[in-house]
Amino acid sequence: MIRKAKIKDIKQIQELIGCFAKRDEMLPRSLNELYENIRDFWVYENKGKVAGCAALHISWDDLAEIKSLAVAKNKQGKGIGQDLASACLAEAKVMGAKKAFVLTYKPEFFKKLGFRRIKHVALPHKIWAECINCCKFPNCQEIALLKIL
Repeated sequence: MIRKAKIKDIKQIQELIGCFAKRDEMLPRSLNELYENIRDFWVYENKGKVAGCAALHISWDDLAEIKSLAVAKNKQGKGIGQDLASACLAEAKVMGAKKAFVLTYKPEFFKKLGFRRIKHVALPHKIWAECINCCKFPNCQEIALLKIL
């Protein structure tokens, strides 16, 4: 079941993201950041456990970002990641966003959803305010992709 995240989900979301962050496949998220941004998150719940998550963050004017998309290893390949991304994109449209972007280490997944690679400089400078505080700055290898909604 895909649904909006609840406060009770935060620690499971952090654990899920942390599994990928430990392998350098995703950026880690602090509990503080997750609590502050709980309304951005969607989760996939299976038998009372969070087995997938993704966040939609409005970044600028008509631009939204999909962040922290993760699906538990034992649930991958079942369309859950695509469903989470679709929930984020649908919400972005409702919010009035015209474009969505991702910064990812897994560009092929997002290309299958209609995202196209762009240069980082094509994104507004406001986005880089978050990057400056990242543990991987300035040597980040994330790839920027954009989708017109």
